[in-house]
Amino acid sequence: MAIPDYQSLMLPLLRFAADGNEHSSREVIEGLAEKLGLTDAERRELLPSGQQPTFDNRVGWARTYMSKAGLLEPTRRGYFRITQRGRDVLAKNPPDINVKFLEQFPEFIEFRTKRREREETTEAVETETLETPAELLETAYHKLREDLSGEVLKIVKECSPSFFERLVIDLLVKMGYGGTRKEAGKAIGRSGDEGIDGIINEDRLGLDVVYVQAKRWQALVGRPEIQKFADALQGHRAKKGIFITTSAFTKDAEDYVAKIDSKIVLIDGEQLAELMIDHNVGVASVASYETKRIDSDYFIES
Repeated sequence: MAIPDYQSLMLPLLRFAADGNEHSSREVIEGLAEKLGLTDAERRELLPSGQQPTFDNRVGWARTYMSKAGLLEPTRRGYFRITQRGRDVLAKNPPDINVKFLEQFPEFIEFRTKRREREETTEAVETETLETPAELLETAYHKLREDLSGEVLKIVKECSPSFFERLVIDLLVKMGYGGTRKEAGKAIGRSGDEGIDGIINEDRLGLDVVYVQAKRWQALVGRPEIQKFADALQGHRAKKGIFITTSAFTKDAEDYVAKIDSKIVLIDGEQLAELMIDHNVGVASVASYETKRIDSDYFIES
């Protein structure tokens, strides 16, 4: 089954706490996961940032919203229990509990009003979405990054061969290859086929070298091109290579690379754009937002 959204988790969470006992966050996460029949893969699924399991995040926000509505209350750090209001709600046997349901409680209305003023969001957006605030933030970030990646690749495909050469050198240096940019520039030279060919230091000490070929192509790069590159590696007595293209590789080319002894890394246009963004080549930061969480260790009293 798909991981339930945070609003769908509200009623199961309140029912879990219906026994009136004190429950820890971890206890309720494990209990709900088992009750809902989530698979190990679903329980391990992470938010796009890779910082927190998606299910844990959604349970946390379900608990936060119901606490703001007075259905749950914290008892001590990391623990909570149901309130009398929560018991009264369960006694009415509601078919579900969601944001709209919680709007009947003044405390929740006050919480949402303050939150809208602080975040400058609209009520419609908050009511309709099934994503937690953390998921909304990450979704927006990845959409911006996806759009930027497309723009970067479009510009790279339109740039001149000489500029593409400088771009590849800048990227490899930013990634830690070739020592300084000056040294990398000497190591890589134009091949005259709208790409660059050459060798570059794998590390700053020059303990090993990597053969590089880059092609600013529109068409797919097939096995014949990769095979010629592999032959070139043997001719230079090199075992490592990077093949960069602005287009993509055929399945045949990828299969061939997986079978040969030489280590050849294939970087297609999409990966090239992502690497440029990761290493700040051709892009600039516009704004930075830092999210924080409670430091539980700080509040431990000795």
